[in-house]
Amino acid sequence: MRSNRAKTRAVSMAATLPMIAGALALGIPAAHAADSPARDVLKGTKPLWATAKADKGATSNGAQVKARVYLAGKDASGLAAYAKAVSDPSSPQYGKYLSAKQAQSRFGATKAQVAAVKSWLTASGLKVTEVTQHYVAVSGDVAAAEKAFGTQLHNFAKGSKTYRAPAQTASVPAALKGTVLTVTGLDSAPHKANHDDTLPPPDAVFKNAGPFSTYYGSNIASTLPSAYGQKQPYAVKGYTGKQLRAAYGAGKYTGKGVRVAITDAYASPTIAYDAGKYAANNGDKAWKTSQLHQVLPNAYTKTDECGAAGWYGEETLDVEAVHAVAPDADVTYVGAASCYDDDLLDSLSKVVDNHLADIVSNSWGDVEANQTPDLAAAYDQVFQLGAVQGIGFYFSSGDDGDQVANTGVKQVDTPANSAWVTAVGGTSLAVGKNDKYMWETGWGTEKATLSADGTSWTNFPGTFNSGAGGGTSSTVAEPYYQKGVVPDALAKANNASGNRVVPDIAAIADPNTGFLVGQTQTFPDGSQQYSEYRIGGTSLAAPTIAGVQALAQEARGGAAIGFANPSIYAKFGEKGVYHDVTDNPTGHGLAVVRVDYANSVDDSKGLLYSVRSLGKDSSLSATKGYDDVTGVGSPADGYVTSFTKSADKQH
Repeated sequence: MRSNRAKTRAVSMAATLPMIAGALALGIPAAHAADSPARDVLKGTKPLWATAKADKGATSNGAQVKARVYLAGKDASGLAAYAKAVSDPSSPQYGKYLSAKQAQSRFGATKAQVAAVKSWLTASGLKVTEVTQHYVAVSGDVAAAEKAFGTQLHNFAKGSKTYRAPAQTASVPAALKGTVLTVTGLDSAPHKANHDDTLPPPDAVFKNAGPFSTYYGSNIASTLPSAYGQKQPYAVKGYTGKQLRAAYGAGKYTGKGVRVAITDAYASPTIAYDAGKYAANNGDKAWKTSQLHQVLPNAYTKTDECGAAGWYGEETLDVEAVHAVAPDADVTYVGAASCYDDDLLDSLSKVVDNHLADIVSNSWGDVEANQTPDLAAAYDQVFQLGAVQGIGFYFSSGDDGDQVANTGVKQVDTPANSAWVTAVGGTSLAVGKNDKYMWETGWGTEKATLSADGTSWTNFPGTFNSGAGGGTSSTVAEPYYQKGVVPDALAKANNASGNRVVPDIAAIADPNTGFLVGQTQTFPDGSQQYSEYRIGGTSLAAPTIAGVQALAQEARGGAAIGFANPSIYAKFGEKGVYHDVTDNPTGHGLAVVRVDYANSVDDSKGLLYSVRSLGKDSSLSATKGYDDVTGVGSPADGYVTSFTKSADKQH
């Protein structure tokens, strides 16, 4: 999924709600290490690609720099400690959350700290352009930035391009030790995210061709070649809310009284109409007045670079999937001004600063190699400020498997790699007759096309096409909650002391066993029409799990679950809580037959036939127990009710 990777990672919105107050990253180096008495070093501010070999010389003194100085707050280590304590079911402080105002008062930067940072920056010759409770934004020339941050700025080759970056690690005056968390913007390489969906941009129509199955296996492709020794079923038309709720043990719960937020970049102009029509067409509960809200920036930027229209489909999928699983949950969509990190960070901060929701679904990310420690620290601060308020963040694990086919390097996605978020992996889901859960495999697809004479599948099972992201982080230390559950072979793959492994939990993602969505799209004649199509990706898995978490929160009387990973891992091994997903649940090869329009809209240019094998995720594999495709597994019938207060007390 990411066949059409519209790169995206958000930046800060105009001037709406400010970013979150400070906290140190778990598994990311602390921001400070005094190498000299006069300056306090901000670790991670010199990118790994800014090497002596790549150095192309000094940046012109007159070149312009825009940067953000993130504030550490008055007690960064205390924030991390409290975030851990309130999220851990075995802690006496479990569930003792703070309000947004209390969190800011206890952990945010003081007025004196902000004044000191502004004074230092302006004395260096930089202009302060924005001040929030999370950062001070500045602009100015290279000479002023070099003076402020105690480093020369040089031009460095990165791949085929050249970018500006600090030649030495940035630092701040010793008097500001503990006040500044990090600085971003000194390097000019793009820091942006991609949305995880399988579609071309929805400004051009996409429709699935039939024939379809209505449930898994209901329509066998009997006239097409066999695969794995038997005739395979046509792909489902797209599962609906009723089928997903049955698969993941929704029971009587609907998410009533629970608030879910969704962050992406930009905003679909037809979201309210599309979501309403989709629910009516597919048996979901009708949206109530004021059940869907949008919080949007004053202006959008980088719309061409980020492929703004491509984000409309992402938002549509996220909103419709949450409502399908948790039809009574209140949904707030928070759109970022662009796909750049600063803007996406701002949208996350709006959720936290105003406590817009307890559960936040995020179907976007980038590869870990593109994440710099300065940005990682800023993200983790937001996630920790959320955790102390009982807000949990859910991030899709990615759609390119181990990333080798896409980047040439085995790596995980970010921010899913953060130790402070729940990384959601992906499965291929079989829901049978009468909405009965049959099985799941890890999502990983190999694709073979029909031979010209129609008698065989060419080079069966074909090449790797897409699959759930996962694996072992190279930068984030193993969090305490994974110890004893994640096998050492995974945790210690990159480091003898152990690193974070992704994902934590999983749900439906395979677009070949995907979810039906409805969206207004542009047809070849130029008309705008609502139409429905099947979609997948871990950008389906994340809102599905967010919806399931809304059901779980309702089951515990509305009390927030908060950062869920300690609870998710504490329940590992309990009977009936998780489906233990493996790549070969039936003992024989699994596949579906898919038929696509050659022109994506009708049969005028012909049909394309392919067989898609399931459970073939690059070098990753879904195995018994915890694995790096599906984490602890997917929610089973006992998952939602395992979060009731009485169940909590048993841990």
